[in-house]
Amino acid sequence: MGRDPSGNRFNSLVQLEYEKGIPRNPFINAGAIVICDILVSQLDDPIQALLDYMRVLSGSFDICYDPVVAESEAQTGFINRALANFLKGNNNLVNDVDAVLNLYFHQCAIAMSCNELAHASLHLANRGVSGILGDAILTPAQVKRINALMLTCGTYDEVGEFAFRVGLPAKSGVGGGIIAVLPGEYSVTVWSPALDDFGNSVMGGAALEYLTTMTGRSVF
Repeated sequence: MGRDPSGNRFNSLVQLEYEKGIPRNPFINAGAIVICDILVSQLDDPIQALLDYMRVLSGSFDICYDPVVAESEAQTGFINRALANFLKGNNNLVNDVDAVLNLYFHQCAIAMSCNELAHASLHLANRGVSGILGDAILTPAQVKRINALMLTCGTYDEVGEFAFRVGLPAKSGVGGGIIAVLPGEYSVTVWSPALDDFGNSVMGGAALEYLTTMTGRSVF
Protein backbone atom coordinates (compact mmCIF):
# COMPACT_ATOMS: atom_id res chain seq x y z
CA MET A 1 0.00 0.00 0.00
CA GLY A 2 0.96 3.61 -0.29
CA ARG A 3 1.53 6.35 2.25
CA ASP A 4 -0.21 9.32 0.69
CA PRO A 5 -3.43 11.12 1.67
CA SER A 6 -6.43 9.61 -0.05
CA GLY A 7 -8.18 12.83 -1.04
CA ASN A 8 -11.37 10.77 -1.14
CA ARG A 9 -13.80 9.14 1.25
CA PHE A 10 -12.25 6.59 3.59
CA ASN A 11 -14.24 3.79 1.96
CA SER A 12 -13.93 4.88 -1.68
CA LEU A 13 -14.30 2.04 -4.18
CA VAL A 14 -13.64 4.38 -7.08
CA GLN A 15 -10.16 5.27 -5.87
CA LEU A 16 -9.28 1.64 -5.17
CA GLU A 17 -10.37 0.67 -8.68
CA TYR A 18 -8.48 3.56 -10.25
CA GLU A 19 -5.32 2.57 -8.40
CA LYS A 20 -5.66 -1.13 -9.24
CA GLY A 21 -6.28 -2.45 -5.74
CA ILE A 22 -3.44 -0.61 -3.98
CA PRO A 23 -4.76 1.41 -1.00
CA ARG A 24 -3.39 4.91 -0.63
CA ASN A 25 -2.49 4.44 3.05
CA PRO A 26 -3.12 2.09 6.00
CA PHE A 27 -5.66 4.39 7.66
CA ILE A 28 -8.44 4.21 5.10
CA ASN A 29 -10.66 1.13 5.14
CA ALA A 30 -8.97 -0.67 2.25
CA GLY A 31 -5.55 -0.13 3.82
CA ALA A 32 -6.72 -1.39 7.21
CA ILE A 33 -8.13 -4.50 5.54
CA VAL A 34 -4.72 -5.18 3.95
CA ILE A 35 -3.08 -4.81 7.38
CA CYS A 36 -5.60 -7.31 8.77
CA ASP A 37 -4.66 -9.70 5.98
CA ILE A 38 -1.01 -9.47 7.04
CA LEU A 39 -1.95 -10.18 10.67
CA VAL A 40 -4.06 -13.19 9.65
CA SER A 41 -1.02 -14.54 7.78
CA GLN A 42 1.35 -14.08 10.72
CA LEU A 43 -0.73 -14.96 13.80
CA ASP A 44 -2.44 -18.17 14.83
CA ASP A 45 -5.27 -16.28 16.56
CA PRO A 46 -5.13 -12.69 15.31
CA ILE A 47 -8.37 -11.63 17.02
CA GLN A 48 -7.06 -12.62 20.45
CA ALA A 49 -3.55 -11.38 19.70
CA LEU A 50 -4.81 -7.92 18.75
CA LEU A 51 -6.90 -7.71 21.92
CA ASP A 52 -3.96 -8.84 24.07
CA TYR A 53 -1.74 -6.24 22.41
CA MET A 54 -4.15 -3.42 23.18
CA ARG A 55 -4.48 -4.64 26.76
CA VAL A 56 -0.72 -4.58 27.24
CA LEU A 57 -0.30 -1.17 25.58
CA SER A 58 -3.03 0.41 27.69
CA GLY A 59 -2.25 -1.43 30.93
CA SER A 60 -5.93 -2.31 31.20
CA PHE A 61 -6.61 -6.04 31.03
CA ASP A 62 -10.39 -5.81 31.12
CA ILE A 63 -10.58 -4.34 27.59
CA CYS A 64 -12.82 -6.48 25.39
CA TYR A 65 -14.50 -6.54 22.02
CA ASP A 66 -18.07 -5.30 22.03
CA PRO A 67 -19.93 -8.28 20.51
CA VAL A 68 -22.94 -6.17 19.52
CA VAL A 69 -20.75 -3.73 17.58
CA ALA A 70 -18.76 -6.54 15.98
CA GLU A 71 -21.94 -8.25 14.82
CA SER A 72 -23.36 -4.97 13.53
CA GLU A 73 -20.17 -4.35 11.57
CA ALA A 74 -20.43 -7.83 10.04
CA GLN A 75 -24.11 -7.46 9.17
CA THR A 76 -23.88 -3.98 7.64
CA GLY A 77 -20.33 -3.91 6.24
CA PHE A 78 -21.35 -4.25 2.58
CA ILE A 79 -18.91 -1.66 1.27
CA ASN A 80 -16.08 -3.15 3.29
CA ARG A 81 -16.90 -6.56 1.80
CA ALA A 82 -16.78 -4.99 -1.64
CA LEU A 83 -13.39 -3.42 -0.84
CA ALA A 84 -12.02 -6.73 0.43
CA ASN A 85 -13.24 -8.64 -2.61
CA PHE A 86 -11.79 -6.01 -4.93
CA LEU A 87 -8.46 -6.28 -3.11
CA LYS A 88 -8.62 -10.06 -3.46
CA GLY A 89 -9.46 -9.75 -7.15
CA ASN A 90 -6.36 -7.61 -7.63
CA ASN A 91 -4.10 -10.08 -5.80
CA ASN A 92 -3.61 -7.74 -2.83
CA LEU A 93 -5.25 -10.03 -0.28
CA VAL A 94 -3.64 -13.40 0.50
CA ASN A 95 -6.10 -14.97 2.91
CA ASP A 96 -9.76 -15.87 2.78
CA VAL A 97 -11.88 -12.72 2.59
CA ASP A 98 -14.19 -13.78 5.44
CA ALA A 99 -11.25 -14.50 7.76
CA VAL A 100 -9.71 -11.11 7.05
CA LEU A 101 -13.00 -9.27 7.50
CA ASN A 102 -13.71 -11.12 10.74
CA LEU A 103 -10.54 -9.59 12.18
CA TYR A 104 -11.32 -6.19 10.64
CA PHE A 105 -14.84 -6.12 12.09
CA HIS A 106 -13.52 -7.10 15.51
CA GLN A 107 -10.81 -4.44 15.53
CA CYS A 108 -13.55 -1.93 14.79
CA ALA A 109 -15.33 -3.14 17.93
CA ILE A 110 -12.64 -2.80 20.62
CA ALA A 111 -14.29 -1.01 23.55
CA MET A 112 -11.90 1.39 25.32
CA SER A 113 -12.13 4.54 27.39
CA CYS A 114 -10.34 7.76 26.42
CA ASN A 115 -7.88 7.18 29.26
CA GLU A 116 -7.08 3.66 28.06
CA LEU A 117 -6.61 4.77 24.48
CA ALA A 118 -4.38 7.68 25.48
CA HIS A 119 -2.15 5.30 27.45
CA ALA A 120 -2.10 2.84 24.53
CA SER A 121 -0.79 5.53 22.18
CA LEU A 122 1.71 7.11 24.58
CA HIS A 123 4.66 5.34 22.96
CA LEU A 124 4.01 7.40 19.82
CA ALA A 125 4.89 10.51 21.83
CA ASN A 126 7.80 8.83 23.59
CA ARG A 127 10.12 7.61 20.81
CA GLY A 128 8.57 4.15 20.94
CA VAL A 129 8.89 3.58 24.68
CA SER A 130 5.69 2.41 26.39
CA GLY A 131 4.73 4.40 29.47
CA ILE A 132 3.09 1.26 30.86
CA LEU A 133 5.83 -1.29 30.12
CA GLY A 134 8.81 1.03 30.35
CA ASP A 135 10.26 -0.76 27.33
CA ALA A 136 10.64 0.18 23.68
CA ILE A 137 8.00 -1.49 21.54
CA LEU A 138 8.85 0.50 18.40
CA THR A 139 12.06 2.10 17.20
CA PRO A 140 12.31 5.90 16.93
CA ALA A 141 12.38 5.51 13.14
CA GLN A 142 9.14 3.51 13.19
CA VAL A 143 7.48 6.09 15.42
CA LYS A 144 8.58 8.86 13.07
CA ARG A 145 6.93 7.09 10.16
CA ILE A 146 3.70 6.35 12.03
CA ASN A 147 3.39 9.93 13.25
CA ALA A 148 4.06 11.20 9.73
CA LEU A 149 1.28 8.97 8.41
CA MET A 150 -1.09 10.17 11.12
CA LEU A 151 -0.36 13.79 10.30
CA THR A 152 -0.87 13.33 6.56
CA CYS A 153 -3.49 10.56 6.46
CA GLY A 154 -5.02 10.07 9.91
CA THR A 155 -8.14 12.20 9.56
CA TYR A 156 -9.26 10.95 6.15
CA ASP A 157 -9.70 13.60 3.47
CA GLU A 158 -9.78 16.41 6.06
CA VAL A 159 -6.09 16.06 6.87
CA GLY A 160 -5.07 19.45 5.48
CA GLU A 161 -7.73 21.34 7.41
CA PHE A 162 -7.04 19.31 10.56
CA ALA A 163 -3.29 19.97 10.38
CA PHE A 164 -4.00 23.66 9.82
CA ARG A 165 -6.34 23.93 12.82
CA VAL A 166 -4.86 21.43 15.28
CA GLY A 167 -1.27 20.81 14.22
CA LEU A 168 -0.85 17.34 15.75
CA PRO A 169 -0.42 13.86 14.28
CA ALA A 170 -3.80 12.23 14.87
CA LYS A 171 -5.98 9.28 13.98
CA SER A 172 -9.73 9.51 14.01
CA GLY A 173 -12.40 6.83 13.93
CA VAL A 174 -16.01 6.92 12.88
CA GLY A 175 -16.97 5.94 16.43
CA GLY A 176 -16.18 9.55 17.34
CA GLY A 177 -12.76 9.08 18.90
CA ILE A 178 -9.51 10.83 17.98
CA ILE A 179 -6.03 10.10 19.31
CA ALA A 180 -3.37 12.77 18.90
CA VAL A 181 0.24 13.06 19.98
CA LEU A 182 2.74 15.84 20.53
CA PRO A 183 6.08 14.05 20.18
CA GLY A 184 8.18 14.34 23.32
CA GLU A 185 5.30 15.63 25.41
CA TYR A 186 1.96 13.79 25.47
CA SER A 187 -0.71 11.65 23.89
CA VAL A 188 -4.33 12.67 24.18
CA THR A 189 -7.67 11.12 23.29
CA VAL A 190 -10.98 12.87 22.76
CA TRP A 191 -14.39 11.38 22.03
CA SER A 192 -17.70 12.77 20.84
CA PRO A 193 -19.96 10.78 18.49
CA ALA A 194 -21.26 13.57 16.23
CA LEU A 195 -19.24 13.43 12.99
CA ASP A 196 -18.58 15.95 10.24
CA ASP A 197 -18.89 15.16 6.53
CA PHE A 198 -15.39 13.63 6.51
CA GLY A 199 -16.09 11.14 9.31
CA ASN A 200 -14.25 13.02 12.07
CA SER A 201 -15.61 14.01 15.47
CA VAL A 202 -16.84 17.62 15.40
CA MET A 203 -16.39 18.36 19.10
CA GLY A 204 -13.27 16.20 19.34
CA GLY A 205 -11.53 18.22 16.65
CA ALA A 206 -12.64 21.46 18.29
CA ALA A 207 -11.27 20.32 21.66
CA LEU A 208 -7.90 19.47 20.15
CA GLU A 209 -7.77 22.82 18.35
CA TYR A 210 -8.51 24.56 21.64
CA LEU A 211 -5.76 22.52 23.36
CA THR A 212 -3.04 23.50 20.89
CA THR A 213 -4.23 27.09 20.65
CA MET A 214 -4.32 27.67 24.40
CA THR A 215 -1.01 25.89 25.09
CA GLY A 216 0.72 27.32 22.03
CA ARG A 217 2.24 23.88 21.44
CA SER A 218 1.99 21.81 18.27
CA VAL A 219 4.37 20.13 15.82
CA PHE A 220 4.57 23.43 13.94
